[in-house]
Amino acid sequence: MKVLLLGVMLISCAESREDLSGKMFTFPQQSSNNHVRLTASAQNFSALTVCHRSITDLKRDHGIFSMSTSSHSNALLIFWDSTNTEMEAHVLDSGAAHNGVDYKLNAWHSICTTWDSTTGLVQMWFNGLPLIRQFTRSGTRILGPFIIVLGQEQDSHGGRFDAKQSFVGMMSDVHMWDYVLSPCEIRNYVDMINFTPGNVLNWRAMEYQIIDKVLLEKQQKSCR
Repeated sequence: MKVLLLGVMLISCAESREDLSGKMFTFPQQSSNNHVRLTASAQNFSALTVCHRSITDLKRDHGIFSMSTSSHSNALLIFWDSTNTEMEAHVLDSGAAHNGVDYKLNAWHSICTTWDSTTGLVQMWFNGLPLIRQFTRSGTRILGPFIIVLGQEQDSHGGRFDAKQSFVGMMSDVHMWDYVLSPCEIRNYVDMINFTPGNVLNWRAMEYQIIDKVLLEKQQKSCR
């Protein structure tokens, strides 16, 4: 009986999800290994939205959100290209670059990215402001299994990390939906008021794994 109970306890721990409300992941140094893996509740997308908040002082290139499959290392990638000062969204290895983004250092930014396979259009919302819609890939679904990584940019399925593209800073409030959020829903997320949590990734019920030197901490709030 004791062995059976232990087995049940181990299974429960493996399947448990944690409420990360009021918390953030801190990536404290450049590295070719430090990262967080997130477990998605779905493995098949014809549309999606990903939102997250982050802060960094990096002046170089860095990945912010990276999802790969065995056939597409950039199934979904949010990436800052410092050389061209572009915020990039890649879907199934097809990229869209956005210029003129005020990506200030040492400031929190809310970034939401939507994609719909019917039109093939990807759109980014930067701090609640919509950037232009651009074509990436249409007529196809994103099929798993996925590996979703924060802190690194995957050049292969789950690996080939480059320290010079690693993220250094803090990140929080990561949500993912298997549909395109409306502008009002995105505004609610940005303003941190009543919004529907992600049904694929939910910061309030997250299954994750920390690899190497990443800290889970309380979010810092300024005193007034």
